[in-house]
Amino acid sequence: YTLGKLMKSAGYTTGIFGKWGLGNPGSVSIPNKMGFDEFYGYNCQRQSHSFYPDHLWHNEEKVLFPENENNACKTYSQDLIHEQALKFIRDHKEQPFFAMLTYTLPHAELNLPHDSIYKMYEETPYIGKFDKVYGGYNTSEKPLASFAAMVSRLDKYVGDVMAELKELGLDKNTIVIFTSDNGPHHEGGADPDPFRGIKRDVYEGGIRIPMVAWCPGTIKAGAQSDHISAFWDVMPTLAELTGTVLPEQTDGISFLPTLLSKKNQQAHDYLYWEFHELNGREALRSGKWKLIRQPIVGETILELYDLSNDIHEDTNLAEKYPDKVKELVSLMDNARTESPYFNFGREK
Repeated sequence: YTLGKLMKSAGYTTGIFGKWGLGNPGSVSIPNKMGFDEFYGYNCQRQSHSFYPDHLWHNEEKVLFPENENNACKTYSQDLIHEQALKFIRDHKEQPFFAMLTYTLPHAELNLPHDSIYKMYEETPYIGKFDKVYGGYNTSEKPLASFAAMVSRLDKYVGDVMAELKELGLDKNTIVIFTSDNGPHHEGGADPDPFRGIKRDVYEGGIRIPMVAWCPGTIKAGAQSDHISAFWDVMPTLAELTGTVLPEQTDGISFLPTLLSKKNQQAHDYLYWEFHELNGREALRSGKWKLIRQPIVGETILELYDLSNDIHEDTNLAEKYPDKVKELVSLMDNARTESPYFNFGREK
């Protein structure tokens, strides 16, 4: 059950533009079979690492770009995806629509048209190797400049969407949410300086992400919230917003009261994460406390942090507060559902 199916059941025309990684071409899980009326972009995690691919997908039609073969950088995927997203908004301005713009900027590989921001920098190239089957990243002559230029390009895309909504007179009854799927990465020559940890870590640098919501007259301008939320809260939020009953209960909690600056926002008792590569790691957040257990395979270490005054997770308090560790370990163990597919590589 996807967000596409949810919004379609609520009477919305649905579209997704960018990356889809939940079912290969020809499978039962392509976007058009998972609740989305329109799809344009990548249908493959590995293909999406290239910003100058040899093909994209428009629904079930493969759109070829022979001019990009042999690592030629002619047709830039993100601009095409963005054009299709704007077209979807224009085409459905007279009816309720739900658009997921899953742009991959900024992302490795760090490659894009050499615009004015890119040209500002001189730096050491990142030497990479890209393979369409096995992944990897092409060489980037200016990885840091490319990263900065990618962020600016994404800013422009967001501005284009907002301008389009205003031009069409839809800015007073459309909610726009901007967020990310994980923390920054090191791949492809990127050099982030975030909180502790990066993508694939369960430290804050890997899982703490921005979220901005906008709807004049509905969402109060400049409002901020310290409500602790996670991606699995999006589905129940959209369900409450549209008056839709979900077919089954999820772990999510609607944050619609927070969006609308209303009272009675329900809070999570805890949030739980796990990651299966790199010998596995788990994390649990309960109020100000965060417990990390890693690696799962090997000599496991428990880390306890008080995020209210140690957001960078520098001071491990596990030995100082053993009772709190015991409490959070119990929550962590009960939060996890055992799976033969996700078992941290351990033999059953």
